[in-house]
Amino acid sequence: MSKLSPETKKKIKSRTKLVYAGRNPAEQFGFINTPIYRGSTVLFDTVEELRDYKARFNYGTRGTPTTEALEIAWSELAGAATTTLVPSGLAAVALALMTAVKAGDHLLVTDSAYRPTRIFCDTILKRMGVEVEYYDPLLGGEIASLFKPNTSAILTEAPGSQSFEMQDIPAISAAAHARDICVILDNTWATPLFFSPHTHGVDLAIEAGTKYLSGHSDLLLGLVSASATWARRLRSTFDAFAMCAGPEDVYLALRGLRTMELRLKEAERQAFRLALWLQQRPEVREVLHPALPTCPGHDIWKRDFAGSSGLFSVILHPASDAAVAAMLDGLELFGLGYSWGGYESLLVPFDCSDYRTATTWNPGGPALRFQVGLEDLDDLQADLDAGFARLRATA
Repeated sequence: MSKLSPETKKKIKSRTKLVYAGRNPAEQFGFINTPIYRGSTVLFDTVEELRDYKARFNYGTRGTPTTEALEIAWSELAGAATTTLVPSGLAAVALALMTAVKAGDHLLVTDSAYRPTRIFCDTILKRMGVEVEYYDPLLGGEIASLFKPNTSAILTEAPGSQSFEMQDIPAISAAAHARDICVILDNTWATPLFFSPHTHGVDLAIEAGTKYLSGHSDLLLGLVSASATWARRLRSTFDAFAMCAGPEDVYLALRGLRTMELRLKEAERQAFRLALWLQQRPEVREVLHPALPTCPGHDIWKRDFAGSSGLFSVILHPASDAAVAAMLDGLELFGLGYSWGGYESLLVPFDCSDYRTATTWNPGGPALRFQVGLEDLDDLQADLDAGFARLRATA
């Protein structure tokens, strides 16, 4: 952070940190933002400098001032020793797993994991000779009962990306570290603003920068941050793959970083109010939002998290596929589309039942995942009210 003393860096709050982290105007001729550096080749003045692989920059795949700015900023925000940037959230999952496991290892994966994560584990990792076992996300410290002599890593999500089970990350981390097992967390839902991964025992933290870091649904980016113990191994694995994020996407993410807390808190406020409204709807059986006292896992959320985001799920009372389609197809403000974390509201129906293996998904009705954006809440409720009328009329 430019001009900030070490003492000030320790004292400032996250909102201030987001403004200053990773910026050094003195290196940019006084301009506030680090510009986009595009390039592969770096020139050196001497053979000695050319052969110095410890140089700050020596080739495009090893990083540029643009990528370095975001890596430094994110490490400060997440309380990490280092951060690497990759082209997507799923690439971040892959990099973290490839850092932690090898052929012959046993990997534990939460049964609530992001489905593309499961596909990577069930195809690429199994092809490599990694034994993948799924576990009940509610196990907490009892996960130790699943450890084998060759267990090397645990992949967690808090909460689950669709079904919103809240995992006890500190308990899992304590059990894992007693056996030198790496703890990996997909922290995209909360971001480091609402859950500080490395202070809760996480070794490798995954973030889909596509979501709240971007905030505008116009880029793909993944980040993996590491504790001091895992920093060197993460960086060497990244260097071996050289799966580099594009400079324009990194620059846009740096722009998004400066306003991320404001957007995230507004999305939190909007989503919580909408969740309360949905709880009162006669068509709704259950709202899966960790900040609601009625949601399973609320106590863990309240203990460990500083907030919630704009993503949650709803279980409807039994209704036909045609009725749900009538409700969703006629929505005017809620878009039907994947991803989340942008300024626009989205809705997707989902069903976990066909790929759960350690647990059973049987919620008792159709499931919808809400991404709440920055529109006027009254307008969103009116759009949903009309949708529920279509649901009732078709049922």
